[in-house]
Amino acid sequence: MITQDYHKSITTTVSAEEAFTKISSVTSWWTPDIKGTAKHLNDVFIMWVGESTTVTLQVVEVVPNKKWVWLVTDCQLLWLKDTTEWKNTQIVFEISEEKQQTRIDMTHVGIVPGVECYNVCEPGWNHHLNSLATWIETGISPLT
Repeated sequence: MITQDYHKSITTTVSAEEAFTKISSVTSWWTPDIKGTAKHLNDVFIMWVGESTTVTLQVVEVVPNKKWVWLVTDCQLLWLKDTTEWKNTQIVFEISEEKQQTRIDMTHVGIVPGVECYNVCEPGWNHHLNSLATWIETGISPLT
């Protein structure tokens, strides 16, 4: 069976090592409203959207310069009927180098067509991954 988890690839000219490091700087490309860090295995970080919407994530897998996996351990997505729809989903970044380019494949495992947030999450992730591409390529946060 083919899964249809949200997925997007971006390509950059920076090294896999630099891309790996910049992905973990979530306040530079996702949102500045984060408490905690995403730099090491078992790190926990909490993201706020507005005053009361939160997502709590834990770094559950790290393969230096190749992979990040973040597990959503809790969330309150107040714009959804099921405010915990992201809970137990995983955000996976896989990094590979080929022909002087670095490819980043991001998959939000568990966010598939048919879940309530998919039609909002898909363009939202596309936006955030474009911000990530800008951050990685230029070193300038698009959030400032």
